[in-house]
Amino acid sequence: MTKLKIAYSPCPNDTFVFDAWAHGRVPGAPRLDVTFADIDVTNGWAEGGDDDHDVLKVSYAVLPWILDEYALLPCGGALGRGCGPLVLTREAGSGADLAGKTVAVPSERSTAYLLFRLWAAESVPGGVGNVVVMPFHEIMPAVRDGKVDAGLVIHEARFTYRNYDLHCLADMGEHWEATTGLPIPLGAIVARRSLGAETLERLAEAARASVRMAWDDPAASRPYVLEHAQEMDPKVADQHIGLYVNEFTADLGEHGYAAVRGLLTRAAAEGLVPPLGPDALSFP
Repeated sequence: MTKLKIAYSPCPNDTFVFDAWAHGRVPGAPRLDVTFADIDVTNGWAEGGDDDHDVLKVSYAVLPWILDEYALLPCGGALGRGCGPLVLTREAGSGADLAGKTVAVPSERSTAYLLFRLWAAESVPGGVGNVVVMPFHEIMPAVRDGKVDAGLVIHEARFTYRNYDLHCLADMGEHWEATTGLPIPLGAIVARRSLGAETLERLAEAARASVRMAWDDPAASRPYVLEHAQEMDPKVADQHIGLYVNEFTADLGEHGYAAVRGLLTRAAAEGLVPPLGPDALSFP
């Protein structure tokens, strides 16, 4: 088989998960041709019918638009507890303070933004004002510098926002878990259905094996993780991996699938996403 083209982010959780597979250490796994891209870019590729990649890391929130073409892999993604997006501001306050204000978000198709919209519907009387999309690494400086009133942040920002003298106005994950009891779906791994059931099964097996190899020998992935973590403190990279790579990364399982269905069903009921078909999440 020729190399499969895959796109995922340079964030530590993705490079940790895919290191063994990307470097040919997973026995029998298809070889990979890796592209690094921000989640907003991969969401756009998936929704726009991208022909250049066989496998993509995308937001769970984009699934209702792409599941005719892509299958959700039951492993490799990011889903968990205590790992939700945060709303940050320069001053402490409450959701009501965001009424009519400008909020920066990492993607309008991101799970973070979907969770934010569900929260804001209950917590921001009259709704926010403008929503602007920014690369996630630009959001905290924009809030600090007063370019926007608030920012919705993801990834390692959970560990670093105090370095920007910012306040956590609300934790989208806490709100989601408190209202549903479910873990938080964030990033999914999808593959083209046209690859066929046999290949999709091989991809899932390879992703699962790559995760377990990373857990068995964390030092092996460290050069790859730090190479692509830009200027991130190695301790923050370790915290990032510890939070976003967990048992759901190895296998979504019953609770993982319940979380995904719960998020997308609730969002569809609010008119935020198209409804899922009964077999939309089936694999392969």
